[in-house]
Amino acid sequence: MKNWIIASMLAGSLGFAVALRAQTKQDRRLENAALALSAIMQAPDNGIPTDLLNRAVCVGIVPSEKKVAFFVGGNYGFGALVCRRNGGGPWGAPSMIKLKGGSYGLQLGGEAADIVFIVMSGDTAGKIMQQTLKLGVDVSAAAGPVGRRAEAASNAHFNAGILSYSRTRGLFAGISLSGADLSEDANGNRNLYHRNLTPQQILLQGIVPPPASSKALDGILTKYSPHGGAPFKPAHAASQQ
Repeated sequence: MKNWIIASMLAGSLGFAVALRAQTKQDRRLENAALALSAIMQAPDNGIPTDLLNRAVCVGIVPSEKKVAFFVGGNYGFGALVCRRNGGGPWGAPSMIKLKGGSYGLQLGGEAADIVFIVMSGDTAGKIMQQTLKLGVDVSAAAGPVGRRAEAASNAHFNAGILSYSRTRGLFAGISLSGADLSEDANGNRNLYHRNLTPQQILLQGIVPPPASSKALDGILTKYSPHGGAPFKPAHAASQQ
């Protein structure tokens, strides 16, 4: 009986250690996402045009990591998607995401890179919340224009569902993610929020508060674009599970 109790305690301790390690990994990704976005937005002449950022309903950041990053022959990464509440309100809690495939690794010359993309419509945001998307097929995707002024953007940019950028070795540029798969990181969300939640519940229904580790990311988004976007369409709302 005593041995069974000790074994149970050890198993419980191991499970707690694994959960803590996973939680720390999600926190680190959110903190790295904040650092990457901050560096991009602080660039004096480059960066995401303010007009486009103000129109965006969501922003996704996949920060580079040593072993989980974007390289030639192995393009995949993990990050976070943050949306405005109801599509046009303040920024809400993050939903963890996965991005894989596509040809952008070759375009980056094999260097690990931070990837940032902005979601330009409530319709596109609704699709992201419901399914795995093939960018450029299920939703339109284009390399984003660089520059602070609206003149950097064309009508094609304003009409695209997703505009994307990369930052590697301090260089920031628009990059196409066409051909990449964008999906929910269900394990990441489970580790971050300690329960099963859908992207709709996190991003659309807002039933959970943002974790402490996303405070810096929220602050950067609020600083550079406190309002804007477009309301989500009711058809994309999902019932609470």
